[in-house]
Amino acid sequence: MPRFDPIFGPPAEPDVEPAPPEVEELEKEDDGTGSDDPWFVVLFNDEVHTFEEVIGQLVKATGCSRGEAEDLAWTVHNEGKATVYEGTFEECFEVQSVLKEIQLVTEIQG
Repeated sequence: MPRFDPIFGPPAEPDVEPAPPEVEELEKEDDGTGSDDPWFVVLFNDEVHTFEEVIGQLVKATGCSRGEAEDLAWTVHNEGKATVYEGTFEECFEVQSVLKEIQLVTEIQG
């Protein structure tokens, strides 16, 4: 046992840094809303809306030209569905919201 020195006090502890705590690094779980991931709005065909309604809503929702909206409407009609928008999840959510104003059937895919 080290002796106590009345002039210098107790013996000095050696300069030893404590070991860092063990930390397990976890990868961030992808919640699917990352801005790097492309997201898509898919529009499905229905027998309820006219071409004019669909075209008008596509222009309103996506900002595309009338000609592009007409092409998309024909694709939806002939193939049963079409990707009508690509962007971030938040952008796709906004586009989908506008399309749903007239109850168009849509889905966001990522």
